[in-house]
Amino acid sequence: MSANPRDLVERLTDATNAHDLDAIVACFAPDYVNETPAHPERGFHGPEQVRRNWAQILGGVPDISARVLALVVDGNTAWSEWEMAGTRRDGAPHRMRGVIIFVVDDALIQAARFYLEPVDPDSGSVGEFVARTVAGVAPDPT
Repeated sequence: MSANPRDLVERLTDATNAHDLDAIVACFAPDYVNETPAHPERGFHGPEQVRRNWAQILGGVPDISARVLALVVDGNTAWSEWEMAGTRRDGAPHRMRGVIIFVVDDALIQAARFYLEPVDPDSGSVGEFVARTVAGVAPDPT
């Protein structure tokens, strides 16, 4: 097994696309730490939660596929942009996009900062978003 972060991200992508739960979990260290900075309560420790998450994902989106759109390695850190897509069991499309920053050591993912979010095609314009974000400010019509 390669200790190169690029190889590990590729291994994780291949395991995801093969829908191989054991291979996905095998990418993560026993003391793995997941941080979700935009949603702090979603952070967790350990590969057991990785297994629970991916069992649910693979069960709920049986045709899920993953693509790494961009990947930059700096030492033991891999900055990766992801797109995941498939069809949920209820027939609705499933698509997520975002960034995952991995810290790799001993050929395993030791930590990740997770910024992957569901795609929201009806989220409104940037002006509407900024107005909602700063609450109470009328949206700029341009």
